Amino acid sequence: MIRSIADASAGAQGNTYPWERSYPPGLDWRRPPPARPLPALLEEAAATHRDRPCMDFLGRRHSFGETLDLVERTAKGLQGLGVGEGTRVMLLLPNCPYFVIAFYAILKAGGTVVNANPLNAELELERQIADSAAEILITLDLPRFQTTLSAVGWPGRLRRIIVASLAESLPFPKNWLYPLFHRGDIADFPADGRHLSFSSLLANDGRCVPVAIDPQHAPAVIQYTGGTTGLPKGTVLTHAGLCVNACQCRDWLTGSAAEQERLLAVLPLFHVFGMTAVMNFGIALGAELVLLPRIDVREILATIQNKRPTMMTGVPRLFQALIDCPTAALHDLSSLRLCISGGDSLPPLLQERFHAMTGSRLVEGYGLTEASPVVTCTPYEGATKPGSAGLPLPGTIVEIVSVEDGTTPQPVGRVGEVCVRGPQLMAGYWGDDDATATAMAGGHLHTGDIGFLDEDGYLHIVDRLKDLIIAGGQHVYPRVVEAAIREHPAVSDVAVIGEPDPVRGQIVKAFIVVKPGAGLSSGDLHSFLVPRLSRFERPSTIEFRSALPTSIIGKILKRDLRGSTEQPRPPDR
Repeated sequence: MIRSIADASAGAQGNTYPWERSYPPGLDWRRPPPARPLPALLEEAAATHRDRPCMDFLGRRHSFGETLDLVERTAKGLQGLGVGEGTRVMLLLPNCPYFVIAFYAILKAGGTVVNANPLNAELELERQIADSAAEILITLDLPRFQTTLSAVGWPGRLRRIIVASLAESLPFPKNWLYPLFHRGDIADFPADGRHLSFSSLLANDGRCVPVAIDPQHAPAVIQYTGGTTGLPKGTVLTHAGLCVNACQCRDWLTGSAAEQERLLAVLPLFHVFGMTAVMNFGIALGAELVLLPRIDVREILATIQNKRPTMMTGVPRLFQALIDCPTAALHDLSSLRLCISGGDSLPPLLQERFHAMTGSRLVEGYGLTEASPVVTCTPYEGATKPGSAGLPLPGTIVEIVSVEDGTTPQPVGRVGEVCVRGPQLMAGYWGDDDATATAMAGGHLHTGDIGFLDEDGYLHIVDRLKDLIIAGGQHVYPRVVEAAIREHPAVSDVAVIGEPDPVRGQIVKAFIVVKPGAGLSSGDLHSFLVPRLSRFERPSTIEFRSALPTSIIGKILKRDLRGSTEQPRPPDR
């Protein structure tokens, strides 16, 4: 049973919050955007910017008007397959026009989107199809998808697979040449009644049956959590939560002119960060989405130079990779004026270096799947607080509670668990009332993150509660240790975890990736950290690695490091 979460504004009456006096001029924290069905974003954008480009995919462009027409025809085709209220449709797609079209079409038909990672292992994909009770799956005619789906079979209630043609999404003459020169890259799905072509959905007049959507309660998306700390859970996000969050992000961009914005869509749209902070945000803004099907640093640099995007959303590791690319200086990146970082803490030095390289402002936000996902963001204009995750978005309340009891409010400046109230919160976890009750204990979302609010209302994230190390009774925050280690010029990447110890309970262990050609020993690093960290914070064990395990968007998977038996790489001398 999915539980609804009350609007944060109800609890804000009569209270004054510290972030209100720090708010961007012209933006009222007490006036969050209205809750509406999510397809309204595309419909309004098409009404206002009908002839403006909505998507650019490898040179093939669709206007907002064309995109809405394709969405309406796809929605009618889906309704003809029985899609309506309560029908769940899974998207197994990379960034491409089909993702945007199918996403909004499913919602317009009255169904619910289930986002799936195309790189999921077969067993994980099978589990998510069965767990979500997805009836239809939409994918691309690539051999790797065919291989995966053949191994998965037809779990749960799955009854149709709709296959989209990559060639048909390309511009002329690529759409003709691709089948001729890349025949081996096109999968032959079975010609039976269970497999349908995406083009067959479009063979209609687009007059789909109107669906009455209650935005506050109707589930729009089942989004599986990243699983960086455990087994992924299906998070139910409503039309209201997703629509409000996209508009919160849009309204935060004060002073922007939609007709001038081009948003580089490199983050995967199937991930909650890319879905909201790229696709839905871009459409709400009326910006053009420059779609890239994969994360490739050299391709990103070339696209920035050739397509001239004005905005880009990413994670810190992506921005660092752009800086470190040997050919970065050969590209003109001056079109970028605003970049948004999330998913992990943004080192101030990285902000400075990225600004020096591009001239673009790089700001930090904070969020999580259960909040659709954006909770806070640094103002795009004016002074910033390096190291902070910014201010709560309109209508969003951030509270800090005691780590010990999970309920006692903490004063300004004191570290505790970050809790959130707001109109963008999830309805609950799919089929898991117990997990929902735990996450929403006390009427707010327990994020599992440790942080504090400063006197100006800025949120500072210290670490994950699950990552907290207690060494001999002392609290050690891995992010603090990692930040100190990153200051060493030979360090390319680092992750810090707690390792069990029979005497101290836990000890600090650091995994280090050294920059190519650099030399670093454990002794050198220990000496470097002496003036930077307390004795109990310094790593007791250092393991050198050639690389660290990461998620699809570049977050380090610390669960894969705990109990790892990989043979350590000898340190460079």
